[in-house]
Amino acid sequence: MSAIEKEFIMTPAQQLAADSLKNGITAGDILVLRSGSGMGRTTILEHVHAAIGGGFVGVRQFMEILRERNSDAIEEAFLEMIELSLVHHDTVIVDDLHLITNITEACNYARRYLLDAALTALLGEAGARRKKLVFGVDTDDAPWPVQRRASSFEIGEFTATDYECICRAYLGNDIADRLDYARIHRFAPMLNAYQLKNACAWLMRETTIDTTSFVEYLRSRNMATNVEIQEVAPVTWDDLKGLGDLVRALEAKIALPFENDVLAAEYHLKPKRGVLLAGPPGTGKTTIGRALAHRLKSKFFLIDGTVIAGSGDFYGKVEEVFEAAKMNAPSVIFIDDADVILQGDKEPGFYRYLLTMLDGLESASAERVCVIMTVMDVSSLPQAILRSGRVELWLETRLPDAEARAAIVREKLLLLPPPIGGADVAIVASASRGLTGADLKSVVEDGKLLFAHDKANEKPLREPEAYFLEAIESVRSNRRNYARSKPARFGDIVKIGFNAE
Repeated sequence: MSAIEKEFIMTPAQQLAADSLKNGITAGDILVLRSGSGMGRTTILEHVHAAIGGGFVGVRQFMEILRERNSDAIEEAFLEMIELSLVHHDTVIVDDLHLITNITEACNYARRYLLDAALTALLGEAGARRKKLVFGVDTDDAPWPVQRRASSFEIGEFTATDYECICRAYLGNDIADRLDYARIHRFAPMLNAYQLKNACAWLMRETTIDTTSFVEYLRSRNMATNVEIQEVAPVTWDDLKGLGDLVRALEAKIALPFENDVLAAEYHLKPKRGVLLAGPPGTGKTTIGRALAHRLKSKFFLIDGTVIAGSGDFYGKVEEVFEAAKMNAPSVIFIDDADVILQGDKEPGFYRYLLTMLDGLESASAERVCVIMTVMDVSSLPQAILRSGRVELWLETRLPDAEARAAIVREKLLLLPPPIGGADVAIVASASRGLTGADLKSVVEDGKLLFAHDKANEKPLREPEAYFLEAIESVRSNRRNYARSKPARFGDIVKIGFNAE
């Protein structure tokens, strides 16, 4: 191993990009190295520079030249920086070009597109003088004059081997030998070098470092969710009375591939990509979402009616959710009341975007993202969403049967003092046929109020179950009134939050 190679210890993905770039320089004049933040782009460019020589400039040199000029002379400072280096070198590497172009492409920048003109002239002049330019940019951030002329190279996604290489550099071999990198990569396959370095630095403070502590650190520090878990009602599968078959399907086809690393690795288990939860309002669809939110924590992402279809920033918000879910895969995107959101999508842009995203989940980088959609009326969904391959698991929530209704009522009554808590469960359950779990919750709440009202006004107290029977009739009456009113279709502004059902 040469002195140069010893100085730059790179991961396999970084080494492959470096080798490809060095080969490209022998054939091309304009080259671009793209990567996401923290993937080692500067390390690779420094390695290439050490191997082939030439000039190396970046934001620091740019700022030193700009300091001697008017702060608005961005294009002039940029050109001077590169031209000075080209005087002395046949190859010049320009790192972090996107940091400069981000300024000149801002909507309030007074001289937009001037940098494009300057780059066009610079590239033409460099070509005429047989000079070579290599640019380092964030993914997809190369300016147009460079994009259309350059040969493009990219740092590939890190594998478990890349994770091991980085961790060994910071933890040392003794500690690094203890870690299961396949498990760490499976838990968080989209980490960059900075995140891995930070994890190593933090864990070095601990007395014991193993795979479990590494994963727990990643769960607490590097994962992201758009849901405040502490504000989501604390529910579990036990709260889904009468839906045991549905819970088993969710456990086997979603939770197991997420949580059992050994079996997932042995049998190459992946969660279902598209899941449809269909059923009437109040039958537990959102409760399932709450249970999953607590179960998966930082792996859970929510899109609901608070994100308004057709609004100015709607698609940006949705794209952010999908990108965050892919970065945190394996993960779940829970689209609550998808049929209502689609009804508010007049374009219909969300429908087309959702199809694109669902198809995109077939790619290797997103294959462990599960999209769960809840709907009240399946017939209102576009048929293209339901086609084979997009929805891999179809589950139906339903009205609770007599046994489930009794279990729901019994659980609620256990929290009440006598005599109201001693109501005959069988009578209440039998009288509540056709009601949903949400209805039964309202029945118990209304029954308590009726009982408390009689007690507060010193009226003779009835049999405990009588209050709940009256509440049941009130719920049924409300349903009849709602049916007679024939409400119009939901409008564009729909707010169906995570506490609605």
